[in-house]
Amino acid sequence: MALRSAPFLLLVLVAVALRESCFGASSHSLKYFFFSIADPNQGQPHFVSVGYMDDQILDHYDSHTRKVQPRVSWMEKVGKEDPQYWERETHIAHDREELFKENLETLRSRYNQSKGLHTWQHMYGCELQGNRSKGGFLQYGYEGKTYITFDKETLTWVAPEPQAQITQRIWDALPAQNQYIKSYLEKGCIDWIKKYLPYRKEMLLRTDPPVVTVSSKKEEEDGMETHICRIDGFYPREIDASWTRDGEVWLQDTHHGPVAPNADGTYHYWLSVRIDPKERERYRCHVEHDRLQEPLDVAIKVPESNQMGLIIGCVVGGLVLVCVIVGILVFFKRRQDDYNAVPRRNVAI
Repeated sequence: MALRSAPFLLLVLVAVALRESCFGASSHSLKYFFFSIADPNQGQPHFVSVGYMDDQILDHYDSHTRKVQPRVSWMEKVGKEDPQYWERETHIAHDREELFKENLETLRSRYNQSKGLHTWQHMYGCELQGNRSKGGFLQYGYEGKTYITFDKETLTWVAPEPQAQITQRIWDALPAQNQYIKSYLEKGCIDWIKKYLPYRKEMLLRTDPPVVTVSSKKEEEDGMETHICRIDGFYPREIDASWTRDGEVWLQDTHHGPVAPNADGTYHYWLSVRIDPKERERYRCHVEHDRLQEPLDVAIKVPESNQMGLIIGCVVGGLVLVCVIVGILVFFKRRQDDYNAVPRRNVAI
């Protein structure tokens, strides 16, 4: 089954990408995604939740760590100003984890399925647009398909298949709960956006320009070279970067990565080009950004492989000198350490 081999968190991030298209770039959004799985394999957690502010991960919880933890640096300040914040969110996550486990068993029975791999997803979010208008959504999914969706205009639930109509009748009979969800999506969730924005803006009101580096690699098969231009630490998100040849934009044999967020709220980006090493001097990585006083044109460095003989000679000479003076060789070993809740009232299906 394809789902078994898919990375667990990828399923959550796919939902993020699909939902992202509903929100404009000039707006601010707050979104939460929850994923529960029966019969997890390869040591995967059976429950994961991820919160997003725009396209930045705010926090994360899973059934292994059992703690809601910040995933962007400015969220740590939220916890400092509200010492009970992370404890409170963790308690809510524990309750939701247990409820999701119960719901999976209910759905397996309702669909008359045997034990094995089954998934239960939930996502909700709100948006504060540039013109101050508001939007929001809330829905559940089973086995990767829409199970039931909340219509906040009619205060009713929409069920696309017969098994979900049982849940629909139960939840439609709870008008107070449905009114609460609507209020949360249109006000409570928006209030959290407004609460988070000052923390986020304070972190991002820096004047540091983007850092641009170019690395190179020689292709042994045909002698061609691949050069990668990495741009890091920039904000706002908008950036203009390209490879140029003789001062003109060069698109042939070029590839671009996505503009992706860093943990501190800034962004990073990369673009590569494949060229004949004889023409190396003709190419530049050209970068324009609001935080730069003037555009950058970064030249290509000689690939490291071209200097390998010199490097090896220096290293060997250095080792000999160290052996003569010190007489011992010490090896070092590195170690690599390796609200927000949907409406707080959880109702079983």
